[in-house]
Amino acid sequence: MTFSIYTLGCKVNAYESEFMTHLFTSYGYKLVDYEDNADIYVINTCTVTNSADNKSKKIIRHTRKNNPNSIIIVCGCYTQYKKGEIEVIDDVDIVIGNKDKSKVIEYLEKYLANKNKINTIYDLKKQEFEDMEIKEFNSKTRAFVKIQDGCNNFCSYCIIPYVRGNIRSKKLETVIEEITNLVNNGHKEVVLTGIHTGHYGSDINSNLTTLLQEISKISGLERIRISSIEITELDDNFLKELENNKLIVDHMHIPLQSGCDKTLYEMNRKYDTKYFEEKINKIRSIRPDISITTDVIVGFPNETDEDFDNTVEFINKIKFSKLHVFPYSKRDGTKAAVMENQVDEKVKKQRARILLNLSKYLEHEYYIKFEGRNLDVLFETNKNGKYQGHTENYLEVEVSSDRDIRNEMHNVRLKKVIDNKCEGKIIEKIKQ
Repeated sequence: MTFSIYTLGCKVNAYESEFMTHLFTSYGYKLVDYEDNADIYVINTCTVTNSADNKSKKIIRHTRKNNPNSIIIVCGCYTQYKKGEIEVIDDVDIVIGNKDKSKVIEYLEKYLANKNKINTIYDLKKQEFEDMEIKEFNSKTRAFVKIQDGCNNFCSYCIIPYVRGNIRSKKLETVIEEITNLVNNGHKEVVLTGIHTGHYGSDINSNLTTLLQEISKISGLERIRISSIEITELDDNFLKELENNKLIVDHMHIPLQSGCDKTLYEMNRKYDTKYFEEKINKIRSIRPDISITTDVIVGFPNETDEDFDNTVEFINKIKFSKLHVFPYSKRDGTKAAVMENQVDEKVKKQRARILLNLSKYLEHEYYIKFEGRNLDVLFETNKNGKYQGHTENYLEVEVSSDRDIRNEMHNVRLKKVIDNKCEGKIIEKIKQ
């Protein structure tokens, strides 16, 4: 039988879909493209915003309409959040929440035996970490490793703690084993990911800094990237590791959400702008050229024009290298959903447009700092005879080569920046 997996949302979802893909193929199922006529479809959903909900529903209905005889399995955050809504969708055969994705084959075989619909949604408040391990990704360069799940922060706008459950971590030895296998299978870079990655280990008497120290001992691993980390988790031990551990790349994604102290307080964030700025300055004293990207929410309830202007001013002060901009999305069940002074949708779009334009400017300003410099690039893809890769600070670089250089590290002269992409010339090969 053939199968296809459609993934919406974050890197954690992408990791879990990759795991399910390997699981299906290990049982003899054949992977096909989503647009092909598969026997089985798995839709791994997202619910971080209203648009994510709508897209999840649209994909479910589109899949059933085009494949009336296929088995459709829906899992993920949307099913966990809207389980009552999913139950009445006739298009779905098997419903799984954010637990038991690793048992998808078991549920499928049960369904095949009797054709009775399956709906299994757990309360995630007191669940153990669901172990998944991937030994190889299709791309031989960058591999994602899910080290943690859940969040206990309960920011007033966010539904994720309710659909991902309590903080829980993958055992240290299991992470080491997984990364060792990935490196042995040719991967040079790993990305540590989770719902609240920086809180890794708090439930198992460990921490992220210890994990970084241990995985850095793995022979053949050349780069360690952290998908996202909160500013409050950058303690002195982590900063010391950042200073001394050269495998940790020169790129950190640190969510800001707002540059206005009043809004940060109402968001239930655990810092103010002074704290945030001081930590960023400490990071840059250690890594002067580091790329710091961030998330920003615009149009949060009560956000005035002055509040937004404060955010713009603070972003310019920090000089992030890129912004991920999100108009506030009202999520039922969160504190912000019942706040007064909800911001008009047109105002949200206007503010988002301003920040997206600012992001393009800041990204270009960061890129051009490196024109004429030599940086190491790990090459990943080949398009139209040009090879593309990334520096450790995540500059996208393109070069010409008369041979295949994918999954090779080269020292490259960055000659020119065009549309926030670097044209480069290989100086020398440094690693293979």
